[in-house]
Amino acid sequence: QLQASGGGLVQPGGSLRLSCAASPGTTLSSYAVGWFHQAPGKGREGVSCINSGDGIYYEESVKGRAIIYRDNAKNTVYLVLRDLRAEDAATYYCAAVLNRYYCHGDDYDYWGQGTLVTVSS
Repeated sequence: QLQASGGGLVQPGGSLRLSCAASPGTTLSSYAVGWFHQAPGKGREGVSCINSGDGIYYEESVKGRAIIYRDNAKNTVYLVLRDLRAEDAATYYCAAVLNRYYCHGDDYDYWGQGTLVTVSS
């Protein structure tokens, strides 16, 4: 199971670090982990991914503003979002699939419950 956290209210231009933690017994370092977001009334969109070979993908709108990385000691994948904009406001979900060495698609086996990011002054 996955636990997403770290969302909250942030001012435009601010930063957040989202966490995706795996339950004990799940070695997240072997999984591709994707971050997705879904704004009210819109479909789910991919934001970033780190695959099982640590290849990284960023969606165009967050390139230069996002960093995804693993902390294997904590069995957690983090997504740092900087220079947040109104259009970044959404519920963010992390998802994982074992032994995937690419970052396309949204057919992941495990999904976290979502964490809400609100961008407002």
